[in-house]
Amino acid sequence: MPPTPAVSDGRRPTLADVAARAGVSTALVSIVMRGAKGASTATRERVMAAAQEIGYRPDSRARLLRSNRTRLIGVQFEIQEPFHADLVERLYSAAEAAGYQLALSAVAASRSERQAVEPLLGDRCEALILLGPKASPARLAELAALLPVASVARRLRPAVPGVHVVRTADDEGARQAVDHLVTLGHRDILHIDGGRAPGAAERRRGYRTAMTDHGLGDRVRILPGGLTEQDGAAAARALVDATPWPTAVLAFNDACATGLLGALFRAGVQVPGEISVVGFDDSRVARLPHVDLTTVAQDTSRIAQLAVAAVTARLEGGVPPGREDVVAPRLVVRGTTAPRRNP
Repeated sequence: MPPTPAVSDGRRPTLADVAARAGVSTALVSIVMRGAKGASTATRERVMAAAQEIGYRPDSRARLLRSNRTRLIGVQFEIQEPFHADLVERLYSAAEAAGYQLALSAVAASRSERQAVEPLLGDRCEALILLGPKASPARLAELAALLPVASVARRLRPAVPGVHVVRTADDEGARQAVDHLVTLGHRDILHIDGGRAPGAAERRRGYRTAMTDHGLGDRVRILPGGLTEQDGAAAARALVDATPWPTAVLAFNDACATGLLGALFRAGVQVPGEISVVGFDDSRVARLPHVDLTTVAQDTSRIAQLAVAAVTARLEGGVPPGREDVVAPRLVVRGTTAPRRNP
């Protein structure tokens, strides 16, 4: 149980309060707190005991500001992306292990990427980690000229000087999904794509390549989709209205797949009885018992570690800018895929 602060007026306890409690000078308390020479063992113990009794905590932020360091990493993320929420959680762990803290800023329907980044620069963040950025290469280069930048989940071709890319092998993930469905006997496999979203082009390419490798190039079908549940639901309505139906669908991501599942359920289409469904990300929604979505998992822990390592290495004078780390995905089989029914 934490100690009850002995400062009666509700203020945050200060060095002077510790000094008064311990019966020593403020200068001597400062020496103890800094771990500097000049205080006996007995005095150090008395000062530390007094600090604990009144609930004193050193102001690490102020100390860092005095040293011209904040040890803050700014993170831009999409508020509507469940996968980004998982990534942020892993980024907290990776940053803390490296001795840094995070400052978050969200992109939303009413808030652009530029609006999300500006407060992070104003907070004196020492580096930026951008989750699925859609900014132009010129804008990314502009940011990289100011501070270390890591772009997560977006392939940059050509590379942007100073921007370190960390991404999943999206094409490989799509291939794993198609391989799984073909193994279950499916041949009419449709892909609901992500439009211009980061990773969408690679997933489309992986789907096309895998279908061709299985001799199913003439059955390639791509339906416009997007990142949200609404996009998945709209794609489902178009799918149900068209003939013939596919026997399996690979959605751009888990949110899109969830919207698809809901719309298929309302239309009376059985999943996986009539149509098998695969998502992408293995976000929290995919793991919900009532969703139980077969999906392609992105290794969020590894992605977070690499992104934090990339920017902190730059800050500590290590790795040169402009590298790319590609993380392998893995298929997670759950309840939305099953063998194809015999015609």
